[in-house]
Amino acid sequence: RIMPSYRNALLSIVAVAATFSTADAFVPSGQSALKPFVASSPAKVTAGVGTVKSAPSTALAMSGGAAEADDSKSSLGETLQTGSYFALWYLFNIAYNIYNKQALNALAFPWTIATIQMVAGCFYFVPLWLTGLRAAPKLSGSDLKTLFPIALCHTGVHVGAVIALGAGAVSFAHIVKASEPVVTCLLNGIILKEVLPLPVYMTLLPIIGGVAIASMKELSFTFLALASAMLSNVSSAARGVLSKKTMSGKKIGENMDAQNLYAVLTAMSSLILIPMMLAIEGTGFFGGFKNLVATGEFTNKSLSLLLALGGLAYYAYNEVAFLALGKVNPVTHAVGNTIKRVVIIVASVIAFKTPMSTGSIIGSSIAIAGTLLYSLAMNASKKK
Repeated sequence: RIMPSYRNALLSIVAVAATFSTADAFVPSGQSALKPFVASSPAKVTAGVGTVKSAPSTALAMSGGAAEADDSKSSLGETLQTGSYFALWYLFNIAYNIYNKQALNALAFPWTIATIQMVAGCFYFVPLWLTGLRAAPKLSGSDLKTLFPIALCHTGVHVGAVIALGAGAVSFAHIVKASEPVVTCLLNGIILKEVLPLPVYMTLLPIIGGVAIASMKELSFTFLALASAMLSNVSSAARGVLSKKTMSGKKIGENMDAQNLYAVLTAMSSLILIPMMLAIEGTGFFGGFKNLVATGEFTNKSLSLLLALGGLAYYAYNEVAFLALGKVNPVTHAVGNTIKRVVIIVASVIAFKTPMSTGSIIGSSIAIAGTLLYSLAMNASKKK
């Protein structure tokens, strides 16, 4: 069950995040919409709030140093804002993984739950478009055709992750997902014919070795969890590669900033998932829902709220992630992303009391450290 205090806290923070995401603090540059899913090229954004232009020296003399004080306040404000974005990013991610796992433990319908979570995002951004709080995107048939394969990959990322979380421990799913850079390098080479520097490839060794050790020593290991997490990895890497290949330097519609691009892909994925869900699981979810409520473990309200919070947290953490990534440089992003994965693993172990063997802890530590080295090596290679 969901504790009321946690539920109320999450809903309050969602309101704060919605306020942040519709403010002028997120003003993407013209190219940012083309890069949000390229693993090696985090989305860049220009901040429209808190930026103080240097005043002429005569103005400084007349103001008696007031400009320096304003700069100092602005810098502090930027730091606090960036910190709040990262805190919300971590919090929503943790909340999503916990609510998702609770729902999957209660109802073994991963395709239906994945669809509910994806559709839930539409109830966030559609009202923003209709009310004018966010400019609605304008897309042609050609634009939708370009985005369709990327939406398919986006669907695979989510479904694979949900099935993996349902089939095994949350911690194990995230350990396997740490191996995504390996798949990214492979697809970059095959599709984009991109050859990376040797140091980048060397960082893949601890990732592969760490995931292998963790998998062998994982107490809750299942092949379904491993295969599903790898499906998510392959889909995520393909999404980034396809975005880079089909969208780089190409204008896609109007009002397509990074947030709207993610919203459009969410809407397209929802339309893809609904028929797939019905084909694979049918309407069995509704019978399962009714039977679970009949046991007294959940009420209609509490179970519906659990599912809704999972979907809300899923969309919210992706939305806030764009805000966080746009405020920092790639190195800070790499470190932050690594810490986020560690925090999620630790939080899930505590929340679900999932035992981890010594070998699993060692393997996951090696793999996660490898992903950090990979990100740093990729950033270093771009500067040459």
